[in-house]
Amino acid sequence: MTFGQSNTILKKLPKHLQCFIIQQPYNSYTAKDQAVWRYVMQKSIKYLGKKAHHSYLDGLTKTGISPEEIPHMQGMNRILKDIGWAAVSVDGFIPPSTFMEFQAYNILVIAADIRTANHIEYTPAPDIIHEAAGHAPIIANPEYAEYLRRFGEIGSKAISSAKDYELYEAIRHLSIIKENPSIKEKAVVEAENKVADIVANMGTPSEMAQIRNLHWWTVEYGLIGALDNPKIYGAGLLSSIGESEWCMSKQVKKIPYGIAAAQTEFDITKPQPQLFVTPDFAHLSVVLEEFANTMALRRGGLKGIKKLIDSKNLGTVVLSTGIQVSGLFTKVIENETSPIYFQTTGPTALAYQNKELVSHGKTYHAAGFGSPVGKLKGRNLAIEDMSPKDLETYGLYEGKLSTLEFEGGVKVHGEIITGRRNLQGEIILISFKNCSVTHGKTILFKPEWGVYDMAVGANISSVYAGVADPEAYELSFNPPSEKTHKISYSKSDKVLHQYYQKIRDFRKEKSTDTRQLIKIFEDVKEESPNEWLLFLEIYEQILKLETSKSRAVLTYLDKLSRQEKYKKLIKEGLALL
Repeated sequence: MTFGQSNTILKKLPKHLQCFIIQQPYNSYTAKDQAVWRYVMQKSIKYLGKKAHHSYLDGLTKTGISPEEIPHMQGMNRILKDIGWAAVSVDGFIPPSTFMEFQAYNILVIAADIRTANHIEYTPAPDIIHEAAGHAPIIANPEYAEYLRRFGEIGSKAISSAKDYELYEAIRHLSIIKENPSIKEKAVVEAENKVADIVANMGTPSEMAQIRNLHWWTVEYGLIGALDNPKIYGAGLLSSIGESEWCMSKQVKKIPYGIAAAQTEFDITKPQPQLFVTPDFAHLSVVLEEFANTMALRRGGLKGIKKLIDSKNLGTVVLSTGIQVSGLFTKVIENETSPIYFQTTGPTALAYQNKELVSHGKTYHAAGFGSPVGKLKGRNLAIEDMSPKDLETYGLYEGKLSTLEFEGGVKVHGEIITGRRNLQGEIILISFKNCSVTHGKTILFKPEWGVYDMAVGANISSVYAGVADPEAYELSFNPPSEKTHKISYSKSDKVLHQYYQKIRDFRKEKSTDTRQLIKIFEDVKEESPNEWLLFLEIYEQILKLETSKSRAVLTYLDKLSRQEKYKKLIKEGLALL
């Protein structure tokens, strides 16, 4: 797919993320969709001008977002590049780790669909109002933008549990059917029950679950400033005209933001009963770093590799020398509280500083990779700390038949072929021929299996999700198989969209033909008597012409507003005028 010619940031996006990008279906947006965008944006700007963080209104201009029309990705990208960001269209929810990885590349992910008028105040599904009008404006604030990028960088390394992806798929399915006007209520209830059941049986929250909570309570539903008078900066609140008002009421508990938010679950289908307030954007980064310090990314060790094994997903183990082993980890041998041997199954790659080591890609290590960890038994120095003289003394040089016994009891016996060093001169990899590797009576490697490559490291310094060099590993993802629902419009719907287009054209052309407006009003009143949004658009235009004809439209709107489901929407729409 060719994309982002106007924004060089997009050209740096790795191939494994590109499969999630879709062409923005701009021509599929109807004139009614444009009216929904316009209504939400006008109302949001009026209300949020006072209630949102001061970056919001400036950010709308800086990111090229107009209340008059749904933004084009190409137009946004031309403007976003000036603040070091870019935007892409995707189909609904994408996996959390993928979403965060896009952020790490300074790329804003924007769901292409737009909510229906039935969900104009709030939608559980991501849509272009939420993404473009919610996320984009605040990234114009440099400190917040850096927090978002850093969050993506750290969050994409968080280790998931096997249940996390199941929950993601259930939530994606629920969001899709909730925006489907033809779906039966029974199907929605079943989908909601499935989400609730998965949530109730998640077990101990994974790193991804916890950092997803932090993302929700800051990026999506964050408040900033004084606890008793905060401002809005979270995209979920900025894009929901219902919740942006609700969140400021006393019914919603306000809590000082801290690392405890990582343990606070959320329900995507309901308004939030509590929200977290950060004193400033700098505090967000402080909490993020505090949480990162608890992750296997920074702690490594036995717990880290066990998390990775339990996740049943690709991951990377980094040893103290900096060598990175990427693959599907399936086994770890431990001695008390320390890992002494790890094993992957299937394609595995070795890297250093995120660059695959030549001749050590997943084709070469197609059957897996295993290596001891730790110091040699009876030696004060770790192998990586040995000088050339030390290595010679201990028989660690090319052509030497050596027996290496590690503190944990793993023995490596074979003839050294060669070694690899890092930039500091430390040995990071030793290759053996005619090699056997054992732990007690357990055989870990046999001579007939070929060359044995041993990663060198006194300890495991880092463990994280994903691979060190995605491009060399040829990492690839499959985009979600269930696509967002595309509404099949009836003949009457299409006629109605034509009326919306006529009003849109009337406004753009600054027409003064009141007879045309009244004719549209009478026709729609006859054919679609509850089309409140179109009547509001008609009233707006006829009111500008200062004609007595406006009273008939206002009277009808007043009549419609007596229906509870339209009362608030019409009242607030009229207030905008």
